Amino acid sequence: MAEHKTEKPQITSRFDGVIKKLHYQPDDMAIVGKPLVDIDIQSEISPEDEALTRSPAEGDGQESNQPEAKPETSESTDRPQESAVEGPLGKKRKQDPTQESQPMLADATLSTPGGRSATLATPAVRHLSKELNIDIAHVKGTGKDGRVMKEDLHNHAAKDMSSRPSAPSRRQESDRKLSLTPVQQQMFKVMTRSLSIPHFLYTSTVDLTPLTALRARLNASTTTEQRLTHLPFILKAVSLAFQAHPLLNVSLDMTDPSKPQLTEHASHNIGVAIDTPSGLLVPVVHNVQDLTIVEIAAKLAQLSTAARSKKLTPSAFAGATFSISNIGSIGGGVVAPVISEPQVAILGVGRSRIVPAFDEEGRIVKREECVLSWSADHRIVDGAECARCAEKVRGFLEEIGEMAVLMR
Repeated sequence: MAEHKTEKPQITSRFDGVIKKLHYQPDDMAIVGKPLVDIDIQSEISPEDEALTRSPAEGDGQESNQPEAKPETSESTDRPQESAVEGPLGKKRKQDPTQESQPMLADATLSTPGGRSATLATPAVRHLSKELNIDIAHVKGTGKDGRVMKEDLHNHAAKDMSSRPSAPSRRQESDRKLSLTPVQQQMFKVMTRSLSIPHFLYTSTVDLTPLTALRARLNASTTTEQRLTHLPFILKAVSLAFQAHPLLNVSLDMTDPSKPQLTEHASHNIGVAIDTPSGLLVPVVHNVQDLTIVEIAAKLAQLSTAARSKKLTPSAFAGATFSISNIGSIGGGVVAPVISEPQVAILGVGRSRIVPAFDEEGRIVKREECVLSWSADHRIVDGAECARCAEKVRGFLEEIGEMAVLMR
């Protein structure tokens, strides 16, 4: 007598995706109402299907309106009875018809990327957010009812490119094109024009030990939250050096290339590069020659706070006659800063570090040193003039008393 084999029913899913977890092994007894698998949905779904992915905790407190499904082989009956139903894993289980009927699809837990509710974005959009390493909760949706669209993710990624370079991210699986941010567009224009400037580089090492000791005493005696850093002293030292070397505080006018002209500025308006989540911004401290070191420090703190909160006005960037890039706030020593026309010079400040040195009696002592890197337009400023100005600044920073007697 031929053995009769019963085909096992196949359970299909209405969603396309990847099975992330199996809750049973082959020949295990499956429990009605419990998940069989976890599916990472990677396709677009309709609002009706999307509702099925919501857990009761994510709903409005009411029972989910899932459609009831009857087994294809079941027969109508008026009295309770038990029927043997063969599950997808080969084991028979008893089914109590007094229980509420559940569709086979409900046995699978449909997990969306990140485990979030699928009410703000489709699974395909959530899958894209994983590829772009974006927390979808931080993206403002432009779709219906605030739904996050793919365009929203791409726009968010483009805006945050400058704030996320050092953050760990998933390996990018495919190439994508990005538009330059407004800050990058401006930097592109300025640096492209700067390629025509022949740069002359000069570096000097400054002993900041006396200045650091002075700062420690001043900061310990102040009752305000404002703490003095090296930078306000450097700005003031540069301004005082310009009194003897005004050629580094000029602007080059190339309106008529055959007759270039220089404008020697009476004001020392120093632009200071600030690293922000939006990119590198260079607001200007105006009239440094008329400010005290404490006033310069307060102005720097005000500009830094406004820059990081995106509250700088266009006037904050206008009128710079010289620039300082404080790359030492991030790291590095010697740098080659790029001049921004029409300026003819720029100063790069490296990170200070403690090094062993010899004092006047030959004993080894600790010394705090910092490298100042100068770039000058060699068409206007010769190497000797740049070096003399740089050494004047070094002298002011190492002998604070000399700088103090020249201050107004």
